[in-house]
Amino acid sequence: PGAGTVKVLIFGATGMIGSGVLQECLDNPAVTSVRAIGRSPTGRSHPKLDEILHSDFFDYSAVEDCLGEVDACFFCLGVSSAGMSEADYHRMTYELTIAAAETLLRLNPDSIFCYVSGAGTDSSEQGRWMWARVKGKTENALLAMPFRAVYNLRPGYVQPMKGVRSKTRLYAVAYGIVGPLYPLLRLLFPGQVTDSVTVGRAMIHVATDGFERGVLESDDMNRVGRMAG
Repeated sequence: PGAGTVKVLIFGATGMIGSGVLQECLDNPAVTSVRAIGRSPTGRSHPKLDEILHSDFFDYSAVEDCLGEVDACFFCLGVSSAGMSEADYHRMTYELTIAAAETLLRLNPDSIFCYVSGAGTDSSEQGRWMWARVKGKTENALLAMPFRAVYNLRPGYVQPMKGVRSKTRLYAVAYGIVGPLYPLLRLLFPGQVTDSVTVGRAMIHVATDGFERGVLESDDMNRVGRMAG
């Protein structure tokens, strides 16, 4: 690629955060191509976009030919821990993420891996909250992998923008109610509040320009997201 440009692979582009990240990648000239891998189509059409339909996110042997020659992976897949056992959440969070990362590291050893984690993640892996321990374990495993760089993004509240909607009806209603208050929330709680545009722009910025740490909280994303705007 040219200086400051990237070819991007997105996991989870049909989810709320992933959909916002995809939109920013399509809009940003620093991203020269986008591949979206998922179980269902994104519903988007764009000259930069190629879609890879795939159902088994623990085994990529059937689609490995489509996963090479990328500069950055934006991993936006995630599940809620609500009602899940620790074993099930570990499988769908840690094991699923690491399966993808190991495949991409083998195919693209000089690439950058950006993982959407969450505010309150427990890097010690010893804390009280199960989800935070598992996310911490996932972050730590990624940081130990010899990618060119790994960035763990820890958003708190994320306001969907540019027509992005949550697929969960209850969340979609809640976001619609909170939306008009978002500018005030971001002013009052800059360390805990961000939006889908900013998350996408922050990912693009760290992929093209780097960041001083491997973990970005919401205020970090708000700061570097403005640079990529």
